Order: sequence, then C-alpha cells, then structure tokens
Amino acid sequence: MNLTSVKLEPPKGVNVIIGQAHFIKTVEDLYEALASSSPFIKFGLAFCESSGPALVRHDGNDEGLESLAVEYASKIAAGHSFVIVLKDAYPINVLNRIKLVEEVSCVYCATANPIEVVVVDGEFGRGIVGIIDGVKVKGVEGDKEKEERREFLRRIGYKR
Repeated sequence: MNLTSVKLEPPKGVNVIIGQAHFIKTVEDLYEALASSSPFIKFGLAFCESSGPALVRHDGNDEGLESLAVEYASKIAAGHSFVIVLKDAYPINVLNRIKLVEEVSCVYCATANPIEVVVVDGEFGRGIVGIIDGVKVKGVEGDKEKEERREFLRRIGYKR
C-alpha cells in the first residue's frame, strides 16, 4: 500500500466539503440538496465514480466552482468520494442536508482552510484515510479568548 497526501488550497471565500457516498445518483441528489438550501448559494460538486468507466461526475450552478470541484476530485481520485465547493454560503448552512442525502455515508471535512487529504492506494483502488484540516493546536483559550469567540459569533449573526 502507498500512502500519499493530496494538498488542496481553497481560494479566499470558498469552503470545501469532502465526503464519501456510494451511488452514481449522488451527483443529482447533492445538487438538489444544495440548490434548495438557499437561493443565493453558489456551488460546484464532483463525485468519483468507483466502477465501470470510473469517471469524475460533476454538476453545479457556478462554472468556476464546478471546475474547481472537478480539479479537486481528480487530484483525490478516490472511489466514491465527493467534493463540494461553496461560495456565498457556509458549510453550517448545508451540512445537515448533505448528511441526509441517502447515498452519503460520511463527511470527512467542511472547511475554508488548506486541506491535506491523506489517501492510500491499495490492491482494489484508492481510498481516503483521513483529512488534515488546520494547524496544530497552540494552546488553550482563556477568559479573553472565550469572550472574543462569543463576540465573534454574535458579530457574524450565529448567536444573539
């Protein structure tokens, strides 16, 4: 087995969701889940087919984001994995809808950070082992940082 790291660096203002699903209709079902979540969301999605022609299947409502999703999925190239790239929305706005799509078996990450996708090549193909999302922890928050966190959440409208 060969373990490698695939590096992805989302552009500013773009969030990435990476997951695992199990059926070709994943593309259409994820499209519907995303498109119905907000009239303002922009997205692209790509799904790595795991048998037959083994193509990267894709869709979206923004050509640039769709191309980026295809680029990321092609780099990862792990069977049954999917990549969603979002703009004008955050993962928190769509994550539960994605997890409820019946083909989705797991979500590995939802982030705007640079990502390392750890993949393994084995006898039967390629799979995602895990995700590195963000830097190593530098310490523990104190009272000042707690207050900053609380203020930030209220400033961006996620808490009252």
